[in-house]
Amino acid sequence: INAEYMGSINWAIDGNTLAIGTDDCVVQLWDCSREKRVRTMRGHSARVSCLAWNNHMLSSGSRDTSINNHDARIRDHHVQTLSGHTQEVCGLKYSGDGNQLASGGNDNKLCIWDTVGGPVNSTAPRFEITAHSAAVKALGWAPFQSNLLASGGGTQDRTIRFWNSTTGECLNSIDAGSQVCSLLWSRHSRELVTSHGFTDFQLSVWKYPSLVRIADLKGHESRVLYTALSPDGKVVVSAAGDETIRFWKVFDQEPKKLPSKKDEVASSLRGINIR
Repeated sequence: INAEYMGSINWAIDGNTLAIGTDDCVVQLWDCSREKRVRTMRGHSARVSCLAWNNHMLSSGSRDTSINNHDARIRDHHVQTLSGHTQEVCGLKYSGDGNQLASGGNDNKLCIWDTVGGPVNSTAPRFEITAHSAAVKALGWAPFQSNLLASGGGTQDRTIRFWNSTTGECLNSIDAGSQVCSLLWSRHSRELVTSHGFTDFQLSVWKYPSLVRIADLKGHESRVLYTALSPDGKVVVSAAGDETIRFWKVFDQEPKKLPSKKDEVASSLRGINIR
């Protein structure tokens, strides 16, 4: 890798190309089948903290406060710089249809940018939201509604907020009780899982839109900084500051018929098998 540490990683849609953001200000592209680095893309002046793919477009967020958009197909890859944050960009996520990009920063801001499968349409965000009172690292777009975005705030904020990205309206929010480090939606049900910091360092499973907390999954001994979903959508893997990676069977594979409110909590708890 030729760097002291990696600040971010993200798979391209082809399942073979891995983007790696490093502490020495570059983005590397690796062909994993050949175990070979194929590109080094420069443009930042500080560590690369987060990455997000949108087909052939790769967005990188940095401690230098900027977001760079790279077209991985062409030699002159750097096609755009977005300047909406005043501190480190720590979260980036494209909507499922690729038409919007959400960014979160250590400046407590959430920005929503318009795009149509390529560079962002404007160098100014469509919405610049300041509702959170701490860093916004946790971002997730609902797979069942393209304009529904969830965001989670840091230690001084502790809230999960839900946004209509077409209007910028906050649809709902809930105090999660602790720092929200990451957020994932289920692919098969209207549920989401969040990971947390002090004091319990847990993963929490929520029903949407009722925001009933279905379960707290405990086992980590430090902040649960990252989560990822398995290809079949059933297993969540979590990585924490305690230097462990844990696998949790959280979500059912197949979509269910909508249960009654009485059965919501019980049915979801039966689907959890902690390994």
